[in-house]
Amino acid sequence: MTAALGTVHARAADNLEKLGKFQVTGTKDFTEIPQKGENVKAIQQTLKKIKLPQGFKISLYAVVPDARHMAVGPQGIVTFVGTRKNKVWAVTDRNKDRVADEVKDFAPSIDFTIPNGVCFSKDGMLFIAERNRVLLFPAAEFFYESPDVAAFNVVKQGELIPVEEESYNHTARVCKVGQDGKLYITLGQPFNVPAPEKLDLYKQQGIGGIIRIGTDGTGREVFATGVRNSVGLDISPSTGDVWFTDNQVDGMGDTIPPGEINHATKPGQNFGFPWYGGGSVRTVEYKNDTPPADAVAPVSETDAHAADLGMAFYTGNKFPKKYRGGIFSAQHGSWNRTKPVGARVMFTPVGEDGKSGETVPFAEGWNEGGEYFGRPVDVANLPDGSILVSDDLAGAIYRISYEAN
Repeated sequence: MTAALGTVHARAADNLEKLGKFQVTGTKDFTEIPQKGENVKAIQQTLKKIKLPQGFKISLYAVVPDARHMAVGPQGIVTFVGTRKNKVWAVTDRNKDRVADEVKDFAPSIDFTIPNGVCFSKDGMLFIAERNRVLLFPAAEFFYESPDVAAFNVVKQGELIPVEEESYNHTARVCKVGQDGKLYITLGQPFNVPAPEKLDLYKQQGIGGIIRIGTDGTGREVFATGVRNSVGLDISPSTGDVWFTDNQVDGMGDTIPPGEINHATKPGQNFGFPWYGGGSVRTVEYKNDTPPADAVAPVSETDAHAADLGMAFYTGNKFPKKYRGGIFSAQHGSWNRTKPVGARVMFTPVGEDGKSGETVPFAEGWNEGGEYFGRPVDVANLPDGSILVSDDLAGAIYRISYEAN
């Protein structure tokens, strides 16, 4: 480590310590993102191509660079947006015209590392899950106007996963606070298919799975295993069960294995990876091994290599009845398929009995002949019954609303 890099890390650690003591860091400047100009016009032109069911409308909500997972504040004041880089953005619609007035970086004195996962507790505490750390901001929705905001470690840097397992691959965490008051975090494993000698460590740590911990960082446990790289998770508002997407094995061909939407009904379940590459498709590396007898199959299979990412149960009451209680999910789009698929928003109906139906396209048009004009990442509910969709290619957040004829 160079002396300069060491100084940067030391300053960042010092800033976090100061914020935890309610002290100023000396940081004064925000990065503010313009919400007008040629980029806005280009995004609005793209949105004219998007196909939606009758009665639905899509519009530009905000320009947000590298927009990934979103957390809408319980008070509806601000939406926090994670990235796979070093920024978390605060997006504010001050006049409630359903278009953001201000986008600026959140807690600019903190040195974030892949702060992809953002989530709120019901009482308004914001959690940010990074590659190898989890932070708590107990009053972010009300004090984000200042560069300095109270911040605390939930999981210290280097303790979410073993430091020697830090990777540049599959490191975008997502988080949700469950009805049990615990924090659920996905931990993607870094390989396409891991070597056998990694499996015991990964099972113990919850890498290639989902962990849950108390919101104070205590009581860590492995909630689910057999997950390749989940970058989408939500809690059923009716049952409290955990549902999640999973990205499946690359290099097996254009049409296999399928992507997955999974339903965890209890702690300790295994979802089949690495013995299964997706659905019932066996991996080449583990084809001669006996898979776990209790491996849980996905409740819905999706197109191979469409890259299913963020998902959210629809909790509003403005969309037609068939959408209420169902799942909206984002497909980021293929990177390794000869004919790319994805770059769209999908819908999966979920009945009152908790059973899901077929996952079908809901909003599409960002993939035009294999050329991407946008790549959806996540879906979130707004209090007015509309939904937000993030797009890290266009650097934007869209709002989808419904108006009955």
